[in-house]
Amino acid sequence: MSHTTHSTSFSPLRRACLGAALALSVAGCAGPSVQDYAKEQPPLDLRQYFNGPLMAHGMFTDRSGKVVKRFTVRMTGRWNGDEGTLEEHFVYSDGSTQQRVWHLRHLGDGRYSGRADDVVGEAQGQSAGNAIRWSYVLALPVDGRVWNVTMDDWMFLVDGRTLLNRTAMSKLGLHLGDVTLSITKE
Repeated sequence: MSHTTHSTSFSPLRRACLGAALALSVAGCAGPSVQDYAKEQPPLDLRQYFNGPLMAHGMFTDRSGKVVKRFTVRMTGRWNGDEGTLEEHFVYSDGSTQQRVWHLRHLGDGRYSGRADDVVGEAQGQSAGNAIRWSYVLALPVDGRVWNVTMDDWMFLVDGRTLLNRTAMSKLGLHLGDVTLSITKE
């Protein structure tokens, strides 16, 4: 009669492969922190930059990088102390339009919060140097349904007039696509 013994230990090769996979998965989750940009110039102050008229040009890309839709946005920002509004008027390449009004608040120490009708809960922003990172959930209409999509939104001030914005969109941890936007103070 044959007797087989099962060992719960892993071979050295399997341990090395598991270790490499774990290191890659952790490295894949790690990303930049807004504090990485603390010394970058010019400094971004949302109350100053998003005050007055702005114009933006952007595009949506799917997870493969294909451009799905292009758009322009006319914006007007107004601040009264630490309270601000940002009105956005979108015109998409398919002729459709959309409006969004952000109600923003400066919380001190580079922190901001924001609300809009299609934002689930409250957006949280943290700025340092020339950058700000926003995190929020957007109620996005897709084919007659509404998806709650997580937005990882980075903005970088290039100079006094130009701000670049890149947002990664995901649902349940699955990357859906990106929004790329160039904003110019008028």
